[in-house]
Amino acid sequence: MKFNKITEKDSKYDLLEKKSVLEIISEINFEDTLAVDAVKKVLPDINKLIKKVISKLKNGGRLFYIGAGTSGRIGVLDASECPPTFGTDPSMVVGIIAGGDIALRNSIEFAEDSSLDGWKELLNYNINKKDFVLGIASSGTTPFVVGALKKCQENNITTGCICSNPKSPITIYSDHPIEVLVGPEYITGSTRMKAGTCQKLILNMISTATMIKLGHIKGNKMIDIQLTNKKLKDRATRIVKEFLNIDYTLASKLIKKYGNVRDAIEHISNDR
Repeated sequence: MKFNKITEKDSKYDLLEKKSVLEIISEINFEDTLAVDAVKKVLPDINKLIKKVISKLKNGGRLFYIGAGTSGRIGVLDASECPPTFGTDPSMVVGIIAGGDIALRNSIEFAEDSSLDGWKELLNYNINKKDFVLGIASSGTTPFVVGALKKCQENNITTGCICSNPKSPITIYSDHPIEVLVGPEYITGSTRMKAGTCQKLILNMISTATMIKLGHIKGNKMIDIQLTNKKLKDRATRIVKEFLNIDYTLASKLIKKYGNVRDAIEHISNDR
């Protein structure tokens, strides 16, 4: 299948080594604004995908991000931040990267070339019809991701994708494709830049909107935040203080008593 591979087109900037640092970062900053604008153009597609994800998770399903390289790392990052931020079980949102955890710190470029390994990884999680699998691939051609989505569709598992090339192979196997087109990168082919920025922006939207609708946010506060360090315990105390209109010391005692923001707020509110 032939398509327009925008992500590999030559940068409109040249002789970068001769530019000043200020020129370089100003040009990068301008290109980043294009990434934000590109995401805005696909909000209707993002909206449809999120609504499907919410439906799946409300019915006991899970959300899987699957990618390679930068795309895989961004997916794992978003998934790993859901438990501490929203108090979710780590199995609710799962990030899978080609090459496994070692690929989070080290480049394992060949790991993305297998069209079977992505599906094998999903099978390790007993993937099923209740779940939603989101493939992340700037090029839209990564075999690890495309192959996984193809097998998902063959097994009636709902799929989506984020890519930066129009009509790329990954969209064939995506029930909810998001094509966020940002044009050539500042450094030719370096999709960790604008394309990666778009992926992070969109995943922020997916996980945040989903968790809000699943009831993990009250007002604008994280009521299911995990109290895993001093900073988060302080944040939890301040949330309780604000919600119940009490002083910090009493709020701290309530956090110690109930162990989390949600119970502290609900128990005290019910007693009033």
